Amino acid sequence: MSGWRVPGYTELRVLGEGGQGRVVLARHDATGLPAAIKYLAESLAGDEGFRTRFRAEAGLLRRLRNPFVTQLFGLVEAPDGAAIVMEAVDGASLKAVLAERGPLEPEAALTVLKGSLLGLAAAHDVGIVHRDYKPANVIVRGDGLSKLIDFGIAVDAGESGRSGTPVYMAPEQWRDEPASPATDVYAAACVFFECVTGRRPYTAEDRAGLMGRHLTAPIPVEDVPEPLRPLIERGLAKNPWDRPLGATGFVAELESVASGAYGARWEARGVRTLAGAAAALSMLFPLTALGIASGGAASGAAGTAGAAGAGAGAAGAGAGGAGAGGAGTAGAATGKGVLGALGAKGTAAVAGGAAAVAAGGGAAVYVATADEAPKPIVARLAALSEPRQDMGGGMTFQAQGQIVRVTGGAAALNQKINQALRAPLEQRWTKTRNGLKDVGSGAYTDVVRPQILMRTDRLLSVWYTVTLQGQRGSGWDTPSAAVVDLRTGTLYRPPGLFRAATPQALAPFDARIEAHMPGGDYCGGGADQAAPPGGADTPSKFVNTGDVAMALTPKGVRVAFHAGLLGYTMACGTQDTVVPYGEVDGLLKPALLAAVRVPSPKRS
Repeated sequence: MSGWRVPGYTELRVLGEGGQGRVVLARHDATGLPAAIKYLAESLAGDEGFRTRFRAEAGLLRRLRNPFVTQLFGLVEAPDGAAIVMEAVDGASLKAVLAERGPLEPEAALTVLKGSLLGLAAAHDVGIVHRDYKPANVIVRGDGLSKLIDFGIAVDAGESGRSGTPVYMAPEQWRDEPASPATDVYAAACVFFECVTGRRPYTAEDRAGLMGRHLTAPIPVEDVPEPLRPLIERGLAKNPWDRPLGATGFVAELESVASGAYGARWEARGVRTLAGAAAALSMLFPLTALGIASGGAASGAAGTAGAAGAGAGAAGAGAGGAGAGGAGTAGAATGKGVLGALGAKGTAAVAGGAAAVAAGGGAAVYVATADEAPKPIVARLAALSEPRQDMGGGMTFQAQGQIVRVTGGAAALNQKINQALRAPLEQRWTKTRNGLKDVGSGAYTDVVRPQILMRTDRLLSVWYTVTLQGQRGSGWDTPSAAVVDLRTGTLYRPPGLFRAATPQALAPFDARIEAHMPGGDYCGGGADQAAPPGGADTPSKFVNTGDVAMALTPKGVRVAFHAGLLGYTMACGTQDTVVPYGEVDGLLKPALLAAVRVPSPKRS
């Protein structure tokens, strides 16, 4: 084959090819270990725009270290071409499995969804949206476990664009709106539907018809088994706010549904079914077909770096190939990984948080290194004055007051954090405007007063007290809150604060909230007040609802809601309390508890 090649590798077979490039299976000459190499098409090698996108894909993969995501070994660039060297995964695509087997049993469908969702969750945790989750990008290995591949059109959360595979694109992608983890959840629900039924949820004769179906058609829940319908309804919701806000929440709902419907051993049965389906396609496995051992591919080892001797100081980012067995070996001077293949002579330079090692022939390899010391991020109150909007019928709406904004960090990260800090207010304003269309008249002003509840080196927790001025009844002054990861810009809404975000899993949290209300009851006690409807076993009412504000404080979780909006007596008004961490440490995500950096009191 003509064209530029990564030095030190022998190509074995083409794994895939398209207009923007091809992926080949290759053997590292120095070690004999396999790797997958994704080449930028020769016709695009001179296009700086495509090279920038290629580097961006490598940059996204560099941020991900997870056994359910294909691992990056290095980005190789030369004047004549560019290539991403990554782990070679031995398995068959879910697309091939479905074509061979047809619909999967529910346990198998749930299992394959879980494995690839864990890969998505790893991406979401660092602020990445995949945007192209589909059966062709899920690899089912011989052991029945699945792995997520191809981050070619992935973006940081908040970026817009209509990129994606149309049959799996979420409504917000069709509308060219910002992508979020909920965008990937929609695609995953489409794939899950296809796994169970053997067909896609929406089809049409052309792109315009398909867009209309995704935007407005009813969700075809009647085509899936009854226990699975809540997953489909939530995952395919037209409004991203009505879906689980990320893969972590979707996994929690999946596990809850699967355990309830198919018993405690549902996953073991699903893995066996998937392993059998994959085994029937074993000759399609790229490593197996060539007689190359695949144990390392299953392990997800990242190979050896061999860069430290050249001054890069990198660890665990080499291209030894799948199965190299662990992270990079510091101090290895020659013969290991991409850098060893390109030659021992090189000059190290640090740019953009990665080590760029120039090697023979004008090639360069970019490998992961420790990030530079982050710039300090400063949170301040800023003026908020939105243009007054005409809602028709003589009504207008405007937001005024203050909002929390950050400065000091990298520009892209600052933008993501500030968007996350504003997002709960945007959701409130949309709901308020929609509600006023039926009952309001005249001018309305939402006055926002922020309070920074907590600021650590990892988290920023903000509370917004909001008052709606204008002619209206009660129930419009519920607060909003935002908990934001300062390293990634991730917004933790109420479901995202918890290990498992299902109504059943969070039922104990309701009792903790009630116990800390004045008088130990939601409305301050008293026989004349309405008791929580449904009794103590009622699933939590504080999950996936925009009517509840939750934020982290140095002492515990602050919770506020208007009782009337959740089915209690309207006269109860807004309920606001703090639940100590010692009472909910088993419910919250451990990483968030660690980021708060306060000792958790022992239970008495």
